[in-house]
Amino acid sequence: MDEDAPHHEFRVGDVLRVSCPPAEGRVAEVSRFHVSVEWPWAEIDPQSQIRWNGRRAFGTSPDSPDWALSLFKTDPEPWHLRVGDSCLVGVPESLVRIVDIGRYDPPQDVGWLPRPHTMLVVVPADHPDEALSEADGDTIDLESAAPLTFELVSRG
Repeated sequence: MDEDAPHHEFRVGDVLRVSCPPAEGRVAEVSRFHVSVEWPWAEIDPQSQIRWNGRRAFGTSPDSPDWALSLFKTDPEPWHLRVGDSCLVGVPESLVRIVDIGRYDPPQDVGWLPRPHTMLVVVPADHPDEALSEADGDTIDLESAAPLTFELVSRG
């Protein structure tokens, strides 16, 4: 993971440039509203109280907040995918703004390994503050097994 500021120095309001090179995933399930892709990075935590199935869901509509606010994207887009299809999963270079930070000691039990110590809640950098709701944004696990890169663009 590359970064210009150590994790503990990230602050609410900071704008980051985030990216993750794509990795291959396989479509495990398709429903009316979501496509579930086997996650190419994290592994299931056998000691977890949460039974994560090793998948991540993506909205099946380009207008879905699940798709619009998600950092991770699939190629091709979820609405073109069927069960058994291969796709690429990654984070195209994006500018995001931190709207909340969760720090966990002990690390948070989320169902996968590694368990996160620090999670950033982010929205697109141009997302208006007055439009923020609790459902907006995506989380960045700073201890993620995904090869995310971060660059501090501006201080909040």
